[in-house]
Amino acid sequence: MARVLSKMGVCSRSQAEQWIRDGRVSLDGRVERDPQFPTVIDRSVIAVDGVDVKAAAHVYVMFNKPRGLVVSAIDERGRDTVYTALAAAGLPWLGPVGRLDKASEGLLLLSNDTTWASGITDPVTHLDKTYHVQVAGQPDDSVLVKMLSGVNESGDLLKAKHAVLLRVGEKNAWLEVVLDEGRNRHIRRLLSVLGFDVLRLIRVAIGPLALGDLAKSQWRQLTAQEVRELDTRL
Repeated sequence: MARVLSKMGVCSRSQAEQWIRDGRVSLDGRVERDPQFPTVIDRSVIAVDGVDVKAAAHVYVMFNKPRGLVVSAIDERGRDTVYTALAAAGLPWLGPVGRLDKASEGLLLLSNDTTWASGITDPVTHLDKTYHVQVAGQPDDSVLVKMLSGVNESGDLLKAKHAVLLRVGEKNAWLEVVLDEGRNRHIRRLLSVLGFDVLRLIRVAIGPLALGDLAKSQWRQLTAQEVRELDTRL
């Protein structure tokens, strides 16, 4: 039943599980406390706190995440989250489509269309994610070659699909890095093995969708065309 509530775009699956365990959810007029109870979305009446639940209209949002925000609805350490930044936006419940760690910035997608979101985050789709990365030091061509061929770190093969040098300063440089898979802290770990500390990491595109000139901490809804271009079911 928790999965059905999530599919309807009402809340996250973990939140639905908690509501069900708390006795707030009824199925066909009967309180059901088992989050895994088999439920057919079109054949049952689900209510939360006595109010019948209907599937929410799908909403698709891009947000320019600043450094320092956690991509989580609730942080156990009390840190500010992306939901703190979006609290005044008047949006319905939205789940993050993928992650950016606290120190990373840039394009973050959020939606209540869990099927669409799953297609974007599914490793099988190999959807490109493009990052601009500032590193301490000045990587040469041999470093870029190693980024493409991959390195082993703690049993994970970490590599980039594409890596080019954008510009070089006296003490640092900017790289453009494209991943078609995403392991935890993938780029930071890859560059660390190669001897470079990441100073900034900004996601600038997901597939064909570019962050563009969207200001930091600002959001906008995706156009219908943008949603279709990212829909892996098409």
